[in-house]
Amino acid sequence: MSKTLVQPIGQKRLTNVAVVRLKKHGNRFEIACYKNKVLSWRSRVEKDLDEVLQSHTVYSNVSKGVLAKSKDLLAAFGTDDQTKICLEILEKGELQVAGKERESQLSSQFRDIATIVMQKTINPETQRPYTISMIERLMHDIHFAVDPHSSSKKQALEVIRELQKHFPIKRSPMRLRLTIPEENISPLLEKINGWNSTIISRDESGSQRSIICELEPNFFRDCDGLVRNLQGRLDILAVNVHLDSDTHVDNYDDLEDEPLSTQKDSVGPVSELSEKLQKQAISAKDGSSQDEGKQQKCSTCNAFIGDAKAYREHFKSEWHKHNLRRKTRQLPPLTAEECMADLELGDSRADLKDYSF
Repeated sequence: MSKTLVQPIGQKRLTNVAVVRLKKHGNRFEIACYKNKVLSWRSRVEKDLDEVLQSHTVYSNVSKGVLAKSKDLLAAFGTDDQTKICLEILEKGELQVAGKERESQLSSQFRDIATIVMQKTINPETQRPYTISMIERLMHDIHFAVDPHSSSKKQALEVIRELQKHFPIKRSPMRLRLTIPEENISPLLEKINGWNSTIISRDESGSQRSIICELEPNFFRDCDGLVRNLQGRLDILAVNVHLDSDTHVDNYDDLEDEPLSTQKDSVGPVSELSEKLQKQAISAKDGSSQDEGKQQKCSTCNAFIGDAKAYREHFKSEWHKHNLRRKTRQLPPLTAEECMADLELGDSRADLKDYSF
């Protein structure tokens, strides 16, 4: 026989515990939850309470396994229903997070705020957005501290207002189409001039006048209310207008008279991407007419690239990376032109989704 003495265990050991604590009526109440599930519950991603709570029990000290007294629960919450009390603590309580986890969350949220600031702002001198690294450096310069209890969008708008006091930065304008009856055009034009808006084009269609303009987001609500009062319609064409993502055909006529150095400075990232993709498309077409023994074919993009050097450069291009992501989703590959259009459309949708009026 084995000499090992086996004693009965009267405790259920909790592992992978995240404690949510709430102080009420001078008493401390705690619940035991699974890690990484509390934030999912509060963001409404997780809806199954059993996936969040380790047990439907209210403790006064989870680590020691001390249960809360019924009289304390009645005095603090007005009920002794453990599930209802757990829901209230889960919504209003403070999540106890370890030091490294808290640091990781704050760092991630700081990056998210900087990304939103970059998308919503431009340099007034160049009309182009700042880079992420530059935005983060400016946020450090104004000693910005992340509030984990506030949303990233709300804090990003506060950061923009603070940055405008110290650095050359402003909100990127919105592009709107305003359609109103012809007899109501005069008061609208007066307001547009007062808002320092830029009129891009005008159009007449019967008794209706259509104006495409770029307006600062601060005046959007006023403009929307004015157009409604004038029995008109407002359409949002672009949420954030940046110089690098906003190219007019008329601008190419002006580039012919400018020096070469000025033209190089005016080329944005989207234009550079377009040029690279077009070169790769041309090399792919030329490769189809040459000897196949000298060609390198990319199976992901389903195109002939050219010599070995062009083949290596192709794997670093946005065209190949985009088709690689489509391949993992079992989607057919795109040509260079289709890839460029798909990338620009994705950026526009992301701007409209993340924008907060």
